[in-house]
Amino acid sequence: MSLLVPSREATSGVPAARRQGHLWAEIKSHRWHYAFLTPMVVLAALFTFWPIVATALISFFDWDGYEPLTEFVGLANFTEAVTSAQFWNAFRNTFIFTAFAVFIQMPLALSIAVLLNNSVLRGRNVYRVLIFLPVVTTTAVVGVVFAVLLDPNGGTVNTVLQDTGLVDEPVNFLGEEALALPTVLVVDMWKNLGITMVYFLAALQTIPAELYDAAKVDGASRWQSFRYVTLPLIRPLALIILLLTVVMSFNAFDLVQTMTAGGPNYATDIIPTYIYRYAFNPERIVPRYGLASAAALFFGIAVIVLTVLLVVPARRARLQRDAGIR
Repeated sequence: MSLLVPSREATSGVPAARRQGHLWAEIKSHRWHYAFLTPMVVLAALFTFWPIVATALISFFDWDGYEPLTEFVGLANFTEAVTSAQFWNAFRNTFIFTAFAVFIQMPLALSIAVLLNNSVLRGRNVYRVLIFLPVVTTTAVVGVVFAVLLDPNGGTVNTVLQDTGLVDEPVNFLGEEALALPTVLVVDMWKNLGITMVYFLAALQTIPAELYDAAKVDGASRWQSFRYVTLPLIRPLALIILLLTVVMSFNAFDLVQTMTAGGPNYATDIIPTYIYRYAFNPERIVPRYGLASAAALFFGIAVIVLTVLLVVPARRARLQRDAGIR
């Protein structure tokens, strides 16, 4: 039975007036709960729900951010976005970030987590801290620092490469189209690897040690223990980690903006930088909030669809695991 609202079975056969009185009595008895929830609800309404509604509304207008919403253009902004080569380039780059996080960052984080979960390894807590440390640093600061380190004109990385004879002339990591996106991807992985590793460490520590002992008695090798014990048991949690990693991969705006601003020639442009360029870039004489809102709404729908596709198998795997435990 709910703490706030009586169940249907409890109210069946009771007159409507009496049920309503009982409901108000329940609400009154929990008034302090509602009072403490009110600030969160207000903040969510102001900074989450209202911006979504406003974005959907603005996407149907040609609005510069100054005049009233009067120039209704219908689906013209959506049509312009989906027929724009720059939009699809940013869309593609955004999902390259996601693919890199899923197929490179996650397996690497799992491998490190398995290694650091071994109680025999000395100093493993120190290694955990060192790998996790970039997570707590400010992403914009990380972007600025790496932009300085990778600068072809006296940057530390190029100085070391030239002094060791690995390259004859400076490498423009962020100025060449072929190198800019891979460079930003590696920096982004360095920044976020620690949090994915912590997720996997938490998943690994839910596995009873007795199962590994039993596998060892049966003559299983380390690879066999990992394949037949570790992977099946962390699968439900791994799907949740996958979902969190995918969502995290969409939040690379501050890193990309500080390192390349989407350049060179839009080689590192992602949907957030695309939206920023049309809505908030101070270099634009006339902002186009309608087009930016349409692009944001279209991308948001794509993210929701992808999230649902990931949540369904995660829920199914969790239910299967719970059924197996029972």
